[in-house]
Amino acid sequence: MTHSIDHLDQAAADAAPSLEVSVVMPCLNEADTLAACVGKALKALEDAGIDGEVIVADNGSTDGSQAIASGMGARVVPVAAKGYGNALMGGIAAARGRYIIMGDADDSYDFREIPKFVAKLREGYDLVQGCRLPSGGGRVAEGAMPFLHRWLGNPMFSHLARRWFRSPIHDIYCGLRGFTRDLYRRLDQRCTGMEFAIENVLKASLAGSRIAEVPITLHPDGRKAHAPHLRTFRDGWRTLRFFLLYSPSRLFLAPGLLLVLAGLAGYALALPGVTIHQVTFDAHTLLFSSVAILCGHQALLFGVFAKTFAANEGLLPEDRRLARLLGAVNLEVGLIGGVVAILVGLACLGVAVDQWRLAGFGRLDYARTMRWVIPGSTLTAVGFQTMLGSFLVGVLSLQRR
Repeated sequence: MTHSIDHLDQAAADAAPSLEVSVVMPCLNEADTLAACVGKALKALEDAGIDGEVIVADNGSTDGSQAIASGMGARVVPVAAKGYGNALMGGIAAARGRYIIMGDADDSYDFREIPKFVAKLREGYDLVQGCRLPSGGGRVAEGAMPFLHRWLGNPMFSHLARRWFRSPIHDIYCGLRGFTRDLYRRLDQRCTGMEFAIENVLKASLAGSRIAEVPITLHPDGRKAHAPHLRTFRDGWRTLRFFLLYSPSRLFLAPGLLLVLAGLAGYALALPGVTIHQVTFDAHTLLFSSVAILCGHQALLFGVFAKTFAANEGLLPEDRRLARLLGAVNLEVGLIGGVVAILVGLACLGVAVDQWRLAGFGRLDYARTMRWVIPGSTLTAVGFQTMLGSFLVGVLSLQRR
């Protein structure tokens, strides 16, 4: 997911906006519907007295879409780098409007609804998301949305967006939306594929932006020459993967903490050899618990790595709790903690070796000896990982010029 706009007019994006609204439509062989979409957008701007333009970000069409767009009065911006996100980034980079309205060119969105988005943007909202689902006041025309998308995928991911990222929206996948050019610059979006639209909402939510939602109607896809670009299960997995990548706490920290706590609970039962209802927790429990602690410790370290890297790269806002933790537990503290864990672990292993010596280096009472071997090995490994992890966090925390 790299940010790539091939030789586009970036100066246009950096200059002061000369128009109020730029309508950006990504396009890849949309000859069936492009004229209708451009015509509706231009009519909406004219009827509402909005000073704006329509940009068709062409991603390499071979069906004459460019000529259709130009003939209808749109400005065509060729984007060489393939991908939905690349096309949008190319169109937005060339936009001259203070507000950006983006929407697909398949005639499923009625661009005559543009004034509703502009009205909200004028009120001071940073992002105005369209909602096609009844839960947000929208409407889905018959045959406009596949069953699984309408009743499972979209509601589920929209719910996760509200719970995980506090996004005040009910339709995460709606591609018709508006946002300020200033917000777009601040978000520094990276996704070049279909995740672009999801990244837009999640990053805006994490940044504390003002977000509004307006109900719209989804119409059946008007294209006849080719099928829709979306793929249900492929795109569903890509969405879930993106949600997890943008939530290190749920991907790494929460599972890691649960595993460590489960491991410590196992130790509390196994070290004294507790028996509950004729179930004895012994050396085998220690071994299972050590696996949980080691995996959990690694997951926690990965969570710290991910959050540190994401904050420094601008992928996620800084986690203040993590910043305070790293301020208190710096490289030196981590190294000292790691060394102490290693020394205690080696001491435990030394006791086990001494028991072996006392037994003439013969057979041992493994239930007794493993109570030293397993904790010793675990502490040594955890200490070593902590030392290496402390150095890596230090590397990731280095500020770039």
